[in-house]
Amino acid sequence: MELVALQRSLPEIEALGAQLIAISPEEPDNSLSTRGKNEIAFDVLFDKGNKVAESYGLCFVLNEELRPIYKNFGIDIQSSNGDSTFTLPLPATYVIGKDGNVVYHFADADYTKRLEPSEIVKALKSIA
Repeated sequence: MELVALQRSLPEIEALGAQLIAISPEEPDNSLSTRGKNEIAFDVLFDKGNKVAESYGLCFVLNEELRPIYKNFGIDIQSSNGDSTFTLPLPATYVIGKDGNVVYHFADADYTKRLEPSEIVKALKSIA
């Protein structure tokens, strides 16, 4: 759902001279399927084994009690990520300026919370 919301904001993001990139631990075939089903026009990069997320301190292991619930929803984390762990990245958003500095960021320990795309646009406008 987040990727779809970001896709809707993509024209405005690009009009501000920015590029949108998502990073996911999903195997490339799975992420391509997600992109295709949701008509996502921006790059989704593969973070094998959550190495990038881990380097930012953004990983957690899904609680044992939640694993069967995910499975019942048809979400097979191990298959999607191509490993035997239940490690997931926290959703995080970074706006990086042309000079390479982070000018805005969002990450919440509650992995159900996401940044509204309008906040990304607002951050981009502040540096334009």
